[in-house]
Amino acid sequence: MSKKDKKRSTRGAAKGSQRGDRAAVIMQLFRSFPQRKFALKTLAAQSGGADREGRYQTKAIVYQMVEEGVVEATSASTFRLAARALPTVEGVAQMLASGSMYVVVEGVDKDIFVDRRNTSRALDGDRVRVAITRRRSSGDPEGQIVEVIERAERNYVGTIEKTRSHAFVRVASKNMPVDIFIDKGVDKLSDGDKVVVRIVEWEPESKCPIGRVVSILGKEGDNTAEMHAILAEFNLPYNFPKEVEQEAEQISDKITAKERATRRDMRDVVTFTIDPADAKDFDDALSFRVLENGNTEVGVHIADVTHYVREGSLVEQEARERATSVYLVDRTIPMLPERLSNELCSLRPNEEKLCFSAIFEMDSEARVVGSWFGRTVILSNRRFTYEEAQRIIEGEDGDYREEIVALNALARKMRARRFEDGAIAFDREEAKFHLDEEGKPLGVYFKVQKEANQLIEEFMLLANRSVSEFIGSKKGKNGKAKTYVYRVHEKPDEDKLARFANFILRFGYYFDARRGKAVAQQMNSLLSEVKGKSEENVVSILAVRTMQKAYYSTENKGHYGLAFPYYSHFTSPIRRYPDMMLHRLLAHYLEGGSSVDAEVVEELCEHSSDMESRAAEAERASVKYKMVEFMRERVGEEFDGSISGVTEWGLYVELEDTHIEGMVALRDLTDEFYAFDEEEYAAVGTRSGRKFTLGDRVRVRVKSADLRLKQLDFEMVGSYDNKGELWQMSNRLDGAPKTKSRTTKSTTTRSDKPFYEGIKRRR
Repeated sequence: MSKKDKKRSTRGAAKGSQRGDRAAVIMQLFRSFPQRKFALKTLAAQSGGADREGRYQTKAIVYQMVEEGVVEATSASTFRLAARALPTVEGVAQMLASGSMYVVVEGVDKDIFVDRRNTSRALDGDRVRVAITRRRSSGDPEGQIVEVIERAERNYVGTIEKTRSHAFVRVASKNMPVDIFIDKGVDKLSDGDKVVVRIVEWEPESKCPIGRVVSILGKEGDNTAEMHAILAEFNLPYNFPKEVEQEAEQISDKITAKERATRRDMRDVVTFTIDPADAKDFDDALSFRVLENGNTEVGVHIADVTHYVREGSLVEQEARERATSVYLVDRTIPMLPERLSNELCSLRPNEEKLCFSAIFEMDSEARVVGSWFGRTVILSNRRFTYEEAQRIIEGEDGDYREEIVALNALARKMRARRFEDGAIAFDREEAKFHLDEEGKPLGVYFKVQKEANQLIEEFMLLANRSVSEFIGSKKGKNGKAKTYVYRVHEKPDEDKLARFANFILRFGYYFDARRGKAVAQQMNSLLSEVKGKSEENVVSILAVRTMQKAYYSTENKGHYGLAFPYYSHFTSPIRRYPDMMLHRLLAHYLEGGSSVDAEVVEELCEHSSDMESRAAEAERASVKYKMVEFMRERVGEEFDGSISGVTEWGLYVELEDTHIEGMVALRDLTDEFYAFDEEEYAAVGTRSGRKFTLGDRVRVRVKSADLRLKQLDFEMVGSYDNKGELWQMSNRLDGAPKTKSRTTKSTTTRSDKPFYEGIKRRR
């Protein structure tokens, strides 16, 4: 090789090395500043020089990176790191009304915020891959969705808006910010139809996903259509498959002599049911008799559903899938077909019925001195409503008066002992609606728990606790407890308790947030102390929200709220699948069976907990719908209420007379600008320092009532001071003084808003 060739070769190698170094520097720049947009000139200057040759090399390097998908062009001359080149994590998308979303990643404390521009057409509930691109001013992560791994299998509910050739579905959910395009079967649809729709595809260039109509529920505004729409929104059924109904109808109602012979005969013992006046399924009954030794025998008799519903049957499969009955405002969606729930299994009076029973021998102090569990046959003598039983308790004469009074005396003692042991007393009013024949709300009333309700409650608790303890305390051959279905309520989170304690200090109440029984006793003392006072509302709200959510599990962790080391659900197999599971397990173990596969049972527990949560959400949605429907005719009227929740976008206000809740948007507080203070759970005026916080009594005006979104909006009229004086809001931003007027005081009420809505973002 000549000297000239050697020199040329060395120069080429140097240029290659230089180019490689420049590429490495450029890549490092992109990775160090993933959200920054770089111009080619800047990249050239930062990577070795912006002379003509440097710019040429830089352009070639960057274009190669674009082809490889590592870098993306943001304009003709600016570039940034592609999201897919960043480290990613998997999680589940939770969409907000704005179209933005949070991605919940298992094991990560902070959810990842994704701006609506970076969602990559992900939808609520989808499993996605997200790249963290930066930290927000709060320090929370923000990212970009780079892949939809798995679409959530769900239906959407909305209203048809039809044109000549196609239709759109306006989805009645804040978690779906776009309409769904319908291109097939349009001729069968009409404007205003309430429909269930499923998304089939979403092309990259399209602004809307394409959907198929699954079912037409009826016209928007029709009560049945709207209730079915709520069920469909939460993927809950509203009717039974034909084959399930047919199988249920074929189940025999005959009780044979052979079957009676296998059971304890309780037909000659005084037995009755106590239920709500409108109840159709009676799944529990009480029997009562005095024994020769002076003690009392009380039988808790539960419908023997598993005798009729065999494992593997279509009815069983349907019950397992539903897991619970759903109680909407105006109807019940049963877990079992009516043939079973209202006929075969219902403990109707003067009919022989098969039961699974817990029978207790109790002394005069209501202490259990003996118990028996097993299958029975009973004959209910009387069906009481709660109102009828309550009148007897209060002194009126009536059927089986001695028995009811005696049972109530025992229940009182058990209740007192339960609270002495650390149970927490959350007695809250429950709002109900007076409805006309078409389901339109005419008024609001409150369901009050009286002694008749508490009588039944205490004996159901006794049965649930005793059955659970009977199984849970026994060990199998391996020394471990046998597999069982527990109702678990864990101890409150210490941080929540500490925040609660700090918050109520402003009202002059001291609360020791340390763990243990003392916490429960303090909670009861506190709730008793605030009873009837102006701060009762807010203290009760926050107390409830410090508690953990109960769930089903094969792992026994006790029930904190009831102060029971063992607890399960045994007493409602007509309406809860876990109770059916428990009945089967109890029968199996009573017959000497070995412990069953815990993994299988745990899966069913998780499913039942999930379905229970869905059913509760649907119930709340139906209540919300009726509240908005009731207030629609009251737009423009003023009401007194109290602040039940504070978020970065508004104040939730619960009306005093009806417990109906709506929101005052912070942007509508026009006297000055209000900022959200998450530490104080307050909206604070940036100029005056004026606060709106939890528990404040206010006066609001009904601004709008949107039935489609089940959304009630209020306008702030003013707030009350502790003397009952109303300070009216100014409508100007110029600092004009507020006017003051007198009004009468009103009793505050409770809310169901989550405690930490001011800390965690709301879906």
